[in-house]
Amino acid sequence: MELHIVITGRKDLAAQLYQQLREAIATGRLCAGAQLPPSRLLAKQLGISRKTVSDTYATLTYEGLLVGRIGRGTFVNAWAPQPDRVQTATDLACADNLAQWAALPSPMRHPTRDSILRYEFIGGATSRHQFPQDEWRRCTQDALRRIAQNSGFYSQPEGLPALRSAIAGHIAFSRGVKCRDSDIVVTNGAQQALDLLARVILEPGSIVAMEDPGYSPARQLFMAMGASVASVPVDAQGIQVDRIPEGTRLIYVTPSHQFPLGMPMSPARREALLARAFELGAIIIEDDYDSEFRYEGRPTDSLQSMDTRGVVTYVGTFSKTLLPELRLGYLVLPPAIYPAVLKAKQLTDQHSSTLAQWALAKFISEGYLLKHIRRCHTVYAGRRERILQRLAGDLSPWFEAVPTVAGFHMAALCKVPVDIALLMGLARQADVGLYPLDVFFHDAPVRQGLIIGFGAIETLDIDPALDKVRDILQQIG
Repeated sequence: MELHIVITGRKDLAAQLYQQLREAIATGRLCAGAQLPPSRLLAKQLGISRKTVSDTYATLTYEGLLVGRIGRGTFVNAWAPQPDRVQTATDLACADNLAQWAALPSPMRHPTRDSILRYEFIGGATSRHQFPQDEWRRCTQDALRRIAQNSGFYSQPEGLPALRSAIAGHIAFSRGVKCRDSDIVVTNGAQQALDLLARVILEPGSIVAMEDPGYSPARQLFMAMGASVASVPVDAQGIQVDRIPEGTRLIYVTPSHQFPLGMPMSPARREALLARAFELGAIIIEDDYDSEFRYEGRPTDSLQSMDTRGVVTYVGTFSKTLLPELRLGYLVLPPAIYPAVLKAKQLTDQHSSTLAQWALAKFISEGYLLKHIRRCHTVYAGRRERILQRLAGDLSPWFEAVPTVAGFHMAALCKVPVDIALLMGLARQADVGLYPLDVFFHDAPVRQGLIIGFGAIETLDIDPALDKVRDILQQIG
């Protein structure tokens, strides 16, 4: 790639080159550590003598803006003067908007690679040891071959036909979802799916009904769109449908594994929810984020499979079954909103990465996904059982588990007052990652406790980690 320098005429060539390089460094266009082209190459590019370029490099090196490294080339000095900050956030006309975005909390943000602890009970994460590296590598190699044979045009915003067909077959088999390929839009994870729905359904002041406690990133997204989020309490049967307010446009629920408490929505409550949405003219978002992992009881149908009126949008993701970093999810849309969501997807990012789509399509069609889910199910079931045993055993003076039959996290409620912040801080010093439950409550009375993920922690690490937690609880009383 050529360095953007413009030389005009044949006069003061060295001065022109010097001024442009110095300005590029001063403004940050050439950032600290950036490598400059060799003098011979830049001279050829600009049509000037190599000596002019070499002399200019020498002058800038003397001034401390460049540094030469023997055998490697010429680089912008890391200690070069940085450009002055002309504007601050408060100086801008959009200062209020920026402040609102900056104020949004990030309760579900995962730790960076450098801050991951030895024992992690974070929710929504999977163990790298469970990921089928060899099978995925073969599928990715096949995807690269397909892309090499492609025309070079952009792909379809709704997703590759092969992947949409694979998804339709998979969710019909595993979750009883009733759909055709043409009902599906592939997204960059479930979060983009929620974003697309919010864009086409909501406008400033629109009412969104959400479970309370509930999935905070969804709440924050709807609020960022200018919506008014109505917190609807949940009980043992799920969302309290009679508390959904008039004028609601969008209803967000997690019926198969309520987030974060974990109980499933009862059949009667599901029927009532469908009827209420139809009455309001509202769209229901069914976020079915991890229900493929079920440990006891009879399977429950998806809410979408019960919908006969076209009011349910089914949101799924492969972040929980495979890897969060894969960033592939999907929407199963009712006919009324499909065209609008498809246009929003096209305007937002054109389409999701075709490399990952081709790889995932083969991964599903070759049976690797179902095999992987079955293998993980056995592992997660063992981890879940061990955590439940500890919560019913030596941790029972402090915590009790909320009954749950699916997913790979559970909620543990405090039976006695516990300083959760202190517990988390001391646990972190012992290399144990614990995460609070209270951040998912909004208007409902806050229940103190922990959300315990068991996807990322290895089975043999559970007891040593919970031993540390027990010891800390005994210390703090």
